[in-house]
Amino acid sequence: MHALLELDCIPSGMELFPAANEDQWTLIKKVIDECDYYLVICGGRYGSLGPHGYSYTEMEYRYALESGKPVIAFLHKDPQQLPVGRCEQTDEGRNRLKVFRDFIQQKMCKFWDSPADLGSVVSRSFVRLTKTNPAVGWVRADQITDTLVAAEVLKLRKNIEDLESKLREARLSAPIGSERLSQGSDLFNVEYKFESVDQKSQGWTWTLDFDVSWNHVFYDIGPLMIDEATESELRQGLNKMVRERSRAARSKEERLTGHKSIRNFEISEHDLQTIKIQLRALGLIAKSEKARSVKDPYTYWTLTPYGDQVLTTLRAIPKEDETDEMDEAVEQETAREG
Repeated sequence: MHALLELDCIPSGMELFPAANEDQWTLIKKVIDECDYYLVICGGRYGSLGPHGYSYTEMEYRYALESGKPVIAFLHKDPQQLPVGRCEQTDEGRNRLKVFRDFIQQKMCKFWDSPADLGSVVSRSFVRLTKTNPAVGWVRADQITDTLVAAEVLKLRKNIEDLESKLREARLSAPIGSERLSQGSDLFNVEYKFESVDQKSQGWTWTLDFDVSWNHVFYDIGPLMIDEATESELRQGLNKMVRERSRAARSKEERLTGHKSIRNFEISEHDLQTIKIQLRALGLIAKSEKARSVKDPYTYWTLTPYGDQVLTTLRAIPKEDETDEMDEAVEQETAREG
């Protein structure tokens, strides 16, 4: 006991426990379950028999083995040299002790021949046992909460890092399900109106339509939202896009022959709202969440991180060896729109 206490252990010998309401064997198993190691000291006595035909000491030892506890036994070198009062008095008792000693020696065991020698052997052997089989041990009650909280904080921090990583990935990729939406080089039919003056100086108002790809729509109005853009600024940007992108289609309109002062291009309200919703559904734009004055009645739109990435891909100037390929692709798409 003294040797174990010097090693900062808490011995739990059965002789230290008072009688309890529980039956003796139930209490013994509970104590063994709560311990990190099991040490058995075998002298000259086998011990009183339990309900299973073994002594309580052997029952403890076998239970510790079955429970997977690290065990070590300390056997007296020569039990016959012990005083008569410390030895088995019957042949049956001595035979049971011999069988038990033989069983113990199948596992790790050490030998001793005096109390001082036992303490020394226990100290050396237990230090080695704890190194080869480290256990949790015991902590002060006031440290348990801090330890559990620290472990929980680390776990939550790891969860936060994982979620933040997934959020960053999500922000730089298209929304789930957007692959089913019209996008990229898919064409969208845009309706618009404008004014002109014929050769007789008579004013006309026209309503026409043309096809444009979603890439070209975003190519034209995306830069407006690098910082932020109001709905009015988006409308102006789309009106400008209509004027420039519809040139090829207008040039084929025979009714416009001889007309001049072509001006006041305006995209239809329906198509403007459709474009805005489509770009939002594709994860390219979003309402700005920047705090503003309560007196500011406008809605502001901005690029999402994914939208910024797509716009950069569309408008960044490639190396010269890649320019030809990109120009060819743009020309093919323009021809398709025409």
